[in-house]
Amino acid sequence: MSLSTQIDQDIKQAMLAKQADRLRGLRAIKSALLLAKTEKGAGEEITEEAEIKVLQKLIKQRKESADIYKAQNRDDLYQIEIAEMEVIEPYLPKQLSRDEIEAYLKEVITKVGATSVKDMGKVMGAANKELAGKADGKTISEVVKQLLG
Repeated sequence: MSLSTQIDQDIKQAMLAKQADRLRGLRAIKSALLLAKTEKGAGEEITEEAEIKVLQKLIKQRKESADIYKAQNRDDLYQIEIAEMEVIEPYLPKQLSRDEIEAYLKEVITKVGATSVKDMGKVMGAANKELAGKADGKTISEVVKQLLG
């Protein structure tokens, strides 16, 4: 079953159950997926990889907004962003722990022959392809800097 079909079914269930927070998050996903489908160069259906990127973008936007709201002591808006993140996250593949990311990156560093921070680009290129959807780019970058630094 495609993600769009799953989201449509979940929207119906959320409407019937009168779950406003869940419904808001699901509608955000549906809107973002429709936007991705109508972008120039997109085909009739978007790939699973593109769907994951869309979901990751939504999560990132919500995290950034939540951080801003928390800094401004706007707990009401902060809670809305957190609730939407909790709705979106289950549609993403299981995220790797920091230890799992570190173990994988050690292998990548050995494979590409990286020895210093100057080789970070090589490591990041290989790691981002392999870990797409399974780890946040910011976390990958932090671990690479730590391992090469």
